[in-house]
Amino acid sequence: MVFSKRCIVTGAAGFIGSALARLLLKETEATVLVVDKLTYAGVPESLKEVGLDDSWSEKLESENGRPSIHSITPRFSFLKADICDQEAMDKAFEEFKPDTIFHLAAESHVDRSIDGPGEFIRTNVVGTATLLQAALKWWKAHPDFVFQHISTDEVYGTLGETGYFTEKTPYSPHSPYSASKASSDHLVRAWHDTYGLPVKITNCSNNYGPYHFPEKLIPLVILNCLDGKPLPVYGKGANVRDWLYVEDHARALLLVNEKGVPGETYNVGGHNERTNLEVVKTICSIMDELRPRADGSKYESLITYVTDRPGHDLRYAIDPDKLMNELGWRPRENFATGIKKTVQWYLDNEWWWGPIHSGRYSGQRLGTGK
Repeated sequence: MVFSKRCIVTGAAGFIGSALARLLLKETEATVLVVDKLTYAGVPESLKEVGLDDSWSEKLESENGRPSIHSITPRFSFLKADICDQEAMDKAFEEFKPDTIFHLAAESHVDRSIDGPGEFIRTNVVGTATLLQAALKWWKAHPDFVFQHISTDEVYGTLGETGYFTEKTPYSPHSPYSASKASSDHLVRAWHDTYGLPVKITNCSNNYGPYHFPEKLIPLVILNCLDGKPLPVYGKGANVRDWLYVEDHARALLLVNEKGVPGETYNVGGHNERTNLEVVKTICSIMDELRPRADGSKYESLITYVTDRPGHDLRYAIDPDKLMNELGWRPRENFATGIKKTVQWYLDNEWWWGPIHSGRYSGQRLGTGK
């Protein structure tokens, strides 16, 4: 693909950000600066395919007490920094000289936002405002620059049994996480409307795929299957999500950057609605096929219903027609193909999730509101 921009990608040691960084570095001619604080869900090994091997872990630390850009390969650099650090963000723009920024850095787990909302407000709201200020200063001297903000369908709230979220759906967030992301969306639009900063916004449905941190539903279920642990399903498992394979999402983000109209919002969804219980049972069926249990029992017998999450939205479903009709995006995976690839990836890549599973997160329940 002929795409040779200089791109800052925030949060690219995370799940969606790392998928985008891998796409840019493997399939385009882009030059990439990753900006990531490396919090609990920031996993540098997610970028191993593009050159960030284990030897870099200590080298990424700051020099002389301040964050510094480290060159990993001729087209890939890394800045370990907090997006709330105005001085560091200003310096990143000045030194790297970007054509665009893909802003994905965020606290993203709803359950964690229930237990500790403060960090979500700080990172998702204050961090976005900090980046906007750095970008505004840069854009005034470089008018072709574009700020691309990546958000979630959760800002829209919840749907009934029918209907879809569109780009014109009113915001109605119900969790600290979704409220913080809604706030960041509003800030991005305000910087466009007030200052003229060229921005593009995307709101996506639930992502899944390789390198997904194990606290989220799909990797949690896969790893609990492997451990023979209960498979927790909130409430009756009736909550519906629209599932999007992460690599399809990354391609959509690149397409919006290339062809999207500044000031516009594009919804990214896969038309793959499933109840949470259907998702869990599908994973169990695939695990029965790919890694049968030694005693011959079915993984579905491990399903355990637990107390529902506070404020749990009933249904999300994205209408991606604008993205499809105006920009020509099409997903390469449906849920059946994508979920099987995902399960197989976790079976084949214990080197990635094993250290996480035995250390930072081992499957404990979060978000009880207690």
